[in-house]
Amino acid sequence: MPRVLLVEDDPSVREGIELGLRRRGHEVRTAATGEAGLTAIQEFRPDLLLLDLMLPGVNGVQVCRRVREGSQLPIIMLTARGDDFDVVVGLEAGADDYIVKPARTEVIEARIRAVLRRIEEPGGRPAVEFHGDLAIDRAGLTVAKAGERLALAPSELRLLLYLTAAPEQVFSRQQLLEQVWEHSYHGDARLVDACVRRLRHKIEDVPGSPRYIQTLRGFGYRFGPL
Repeated sequence: MPRVLLVEDDPSVREGIELGLRRRGHEVRTAATGEAGLTAIQEFRPDLLLLDLMLPGVNGVQVCRRVREGSQLPIIMLTARGDDFDVVVGLEAGADDYIVKPARTEVIEARIRAVLRRIEEPGGRPAVEFHGDLAIDRAGLTVAKAGERLALAPSELRLLLYLTAAPEQVFSRQQLLEQVWEHSYHGDARLVDACVRRLRHKIEDVPGSPRYIQTLRGFGYRFGPL
């Protein structure tokens, strides 16, 4: 089972989530501050980080940004509010998903599995695909631009693989939420929009004038090199 690091300053919330995940077989390490969480990442080497947004001192957004400077560790943000600003800032900092507290352990477990699940690709596709100056290795789950390997967060990689599997096809935000994030309910389109913005900054020469991931207003997104 995946090793989970939980960084949460509220003792009752922290203990409740920890107990629920341990009962499901996870090895769990906890931390109450952002500083302690950053240290635990190095010592514990988790498979996934559950990160509270509103931490004292070094807050969740700052922790997320520091992690993303040198790691593609999957991150799920925990927030007590569904506030637009909080959610968007957390996603822009590099989080792969978010959960509004309080949440049942079943919901947290489902999100963990969705974020960590490897993408199963259909057979018959070439090992490496070339789209303009992008080289996508589906078996190795790597992407290179002009020969230089890109550091993509798990959600960014899943989104790119999904879009490039059907070039020129238009996908709505809800379709992408269901297929990439595995949100079967009417999910939050901000997850998609924030991930697209982050991905464009990594694969596009000019993110404001995208060549690869194109927006069709009122419909969604498609992949198609211009």
